[in-house]
Amino acid sequence: MLPDNIANQIAAGEVIQRPASAVKELLENAVDAGAAEIRLYVNDAGKSLIQVTDNGSGMSETDARMAFERHATSKIRNIDDLFHIRTMGFRGEALASIAAVSQVEIRTKRAEDSTGILIEIENSAVLRQEPVATSDGTSISMKNLFFNVPARRNFLKSNASEMRHIVEEFIRVALAFPHVFFSLTSNGQQTFHLEAGSLKQRIVQLLGNQYNSRLVAVKEDTDYLNIHGFVGKPETAKRTRGDQYFFVNNRFIKSPYLNHALQHAYHDMIPSDSFPMYVLFIDLDPTQIDVNVHPTKQEIKFEDEKIVYAFVQAAVKHALAQFSITPTLDFNLDASIQQLDSVQNPFTDEKKSSTQSSSIYKTFSEANQAHKIEGSSFRNWSDMNEETKGREAGFVSLSRNFISFEAQQPLQSKFPSEKKLFLSEHTVLSQIFQTYILVPIEQSFLLVHQQSAHERVIYERLSAAMEGKPVATQQSLFPATLELSPADALILQELLPELQNMGYAVEPFGKSSFVIQGTPADVDTGDEKRSIEKILEHYKHFSSELRLSKREMLLRTVSWQQSIRPNTALSNKEMQQLIEDLFACAQPNTTPSGRPTYLEFKKDQLEKMFGR
Repeated sequence: MLPDNIANQIAAGEVIQRPASAVKELLENAVDAGAAEIRLYVNDAGKSLIQVTDNGSGMSETDARMAFERHATSKIRNIDDLFHIRTMGFRGEALASIAAVSQVEIRTKRAEDSTGILIEIENSAVLRQEPVATSDGTSISMKNLFFNVPARRNFLKSNASEMRHIVEEFIRVALAFPHVFFSLTSNGQQTFHLEAGSLKQRIVQLLGNQYNSRLVAVKEDTDYLNIHGFVGKPETAKRTRGDQYFFVNNRFIKSPYLNHALQHAYHDMIPSDSFPMYVLFIDLDPTQIDVNVHPTKQEIKFEDEKIVYAFVQAAVKHALAQFSITPTLDFNLDASIQQLDSVQNPFTDEKKSSTQSSSIYKTFSEANQAHKIEGSSFRNWSDMNEETKGREAGFVSLSRNFISFEAQQPLQSKFPSEKKLFLSEHTVLSQIFQTYILVPIEQSFLLVHQQSAHERVIYERLSAAMEGKPVATQQSLFPATLELSPADALILQELLPELQNMGYAVEPFGKSSFVIQGTPADVDTGDEKRSIEKILEHYKHFSSELRLSKREMLLRTVSWQQSIRPNTALSNKEMQQLIEDLFACAQPNTTPSGRPTYLEFKKDQLEKMFGR
């Protein structure tokens, strides 16, 4: 017979896989307690502290003590309750598992009690239990996660990565209960402040203001199930599945089967490699589903999947057929306003001093000008243009026109020795379909894919930039402000040092806002915001490949985003430079992801094809 603390640690391996797992269970317990306000505090991405405070029903001293025993729950009384589950939580495993792998302190009080109870638990053993003065509700904190299982702690990812998982779990619970106030504070800084409101307001608060006028309401009631929520208009479709949320009886689920139903509802409305945004709630009799088929309860079993599939697809199709593409006025309060520091926090002298010392403040205040450009003493516009094009000492150029500023070497010397070219600098290369470049060499010719070739060139130059040779930054005359969802803001914050080496000068400007001060020379003026947004979307697309490091994902993302697209006309000089740069690469024959950059056609192969 295993000791209780060891058995609990083994069970914890199923329930508490990372800090975000504990966050999910604690938030759901707070919701089950009927709380109207739930506050989450984390330090070091949950590794040193996770605390959830609510104003729910609280617990008696006996219940608080029993809550940390395995299989002790107030949510199940008999076997039939397993098939009529309407609550969240883990029904008897979560708190015991949390207490097995962390140091736990709980303060709880019911409204009818004069005092509350304080309990401290470490390694499944109660260290202290005593009365305490506390407000109605429950506050539970877990410190030093996996302190007694160092091997598990070593498997945790970076703070930024673990924080993304915490935010994702927070978003799922907050979306399911828009009538409840939620807040998330990380390392003393409030990341989310979500006032109770409508589902649409909660979606905009969490997923970004860009959805405010791009949501289509879905609502279908039937005898078997009810569906309600919102889907994004076709123009909001992205290359990643990020903003996709299904809830069954208010529980977040993952279902490739229902995802396919949504995807099919958008048939011919969005590209095949894009994914629609949706937040949909399915309510049906609990006896028609089984939520106990997966340890984390994120996968469920429907009694009749085909009916659910058909209803979901029909409901979304019906909603999309009815939505109006004409502009509408939305008189609801802009949910993003209440998250601003200027609304929530006073402007202290310390913040005032910090603001006045920033480069953004100085550009607007120096020399009594409306906007003073740093380092600006341009003699005239043509001089400025030439200075922008010039290469700064110690920097590499990523200019899209391919014109190198170094002394040109003969094109032939760039190719592998086995490919003897009979090209000169005056040779005219051919562009086919404005996508492929035809390159004649001795006894054969190469068909080069221009985007794949440029992707390889940029990738190797960016790799060099990561090793200490940064890309030149072109300062923006009018810095652009970028508003992101809190989840995307966390990703961009993590990537800022690497993006700086790649020529992007981006500074935080509030909770989820950034100012783009400069970009690489090949990013078109006015396209700075879209460039960063594309990088984020493509980065999230790569993030599903666990074998890739963060650095590798970012390198591939930026090289793809900055490469020239098919159907782009190139001059002969640009084609020459691209071919030259490609065969100067260490690995010219493939893109970073392994696609070929060119194909070779030999003369004797062609003659055989023509029967010669």
